[in-house]
Amino acid sequence: MNRRTDLSTGDPTGARADGERADAARNRARVLAAARKLFIDGDPRSVTMEDIARAAGVGRATLYRRYPDTASIAQALLDEHERGLQQRMMSGPPPLGPGAPPAERLAAFYAAMVELLEQNLPLVLGAEFGPARFATGAYGFWRAHARVLLAQAAVPQVDALVDVLLAPLAPDVYQYQREQRRLTPEQITTALRALAVGVLRGG
Repeated sequence: MNRRTDLSTGDPTGARADGERADAARNRARVLAAARKLFIDGDPRSVTMEDIARAAGVGRATLYRRYPDTASIAQALLDEHERGLQQRMMSGPPPLGPGAPPAERLAAFYAAMVELLEQNLPLVLGAEFGPARFATGAYGFWRAHARVLLAQAAVPQVDALVDVLLAPLAPDVYQYQREQRRLTPEQITTALRALAVGVLRGG
């Protein structure tokens, strides 16, 4: 019996090097492409798993085997952007990376997050609505980073303050500022820089 060799892997079973079969990889790509379009074209918070399955041309069982809900799909779409930012924060040049004073690093983090929100707001809205925001790995990373900066600046009540500093980055807050208040990304970044300097230098 002849078996087709997958040209991307050289594996006659069609499996990828990471263990994902070629047909599963194709389904995943279709799901993510369909979900991205749905999140961007409409209200991300109203997109359902049925919407995504229908748009991707896959069965609901296929979809649920990989993703438990729409937030997990939005998060998968965001992962690449968030990982890149996290890498720059850990090992990139200052002020976003190590080596700058805490207030400058927090201001640079705010600026980078405004850029991420501006470019990916529909995905962030789909991934981080309501309490789900606090359960994401990205939020845990942002929180740990802000906590370290507060501690370095010797600001009191670190644990009470850290989530307050991240609150302006909630996607629904950013959406309100951009769409209802008509603020530009530059205005939001300037305001957040003033917050960073006021809190961390004041500490």
